[in-house]
Amino acid sequence: MTVIVVAACPTGLRGHFTRWLLEIAPGVFVGKTTTRVRNLMWQRVTEMAKTGRAIMVHTTNNEHGLAFQVHNHDWTPIDYEGINLILRPNNQQADRPERKTGWSNASQRRRRPTPNPKPNDNST
Repeated sequence: MTVIVVAACPTGLRGHFTRWLLEIAPGVFVGKTTTRVRNLMWQRVTEMAKTGRAIMVHTTNNEHGLAFQVHNHDWTPIDYEGINLILRPNNQQADRPERKTGWSNASQRRRRPTPNPKPNDNST
C-alpha cells in the first residue's frame, strides 16, 4: 500500500499519480504499486515538485510495517534506535503572528452602550 500526499505541486504531477493511484481527497493518493513503480513515482516527485511539499508512506517489512519519505517539508524523518520518527522543528511558536491583547472587536461592541432608538412617529 502506498499513500502520497502533495501540497502546492503542479497539476501535471497530480495527473501523473492518477495513472497508478486513486485520489481520495485533494492531493491525497492511495494505491498498491510495485517497489519499482513507487520509486519511479518518488523520483518524479523530487523532479517536478520544486517548491511544493510531498510525503510518501508505504508498507515495508520492519517493526512499524511502514516507511516514509518527505520532500520540502519542515518535519524531517530521523532514525532513533532503529525506529523511524518525525522530528518537528521547535521554532513553530515564533512563526505564528502575534496576537493582540485585550478584548475582541465583537466583545468591545457589546460592551459599548447602544444609543436609544428614536420613536417611530407614523401617526397620520
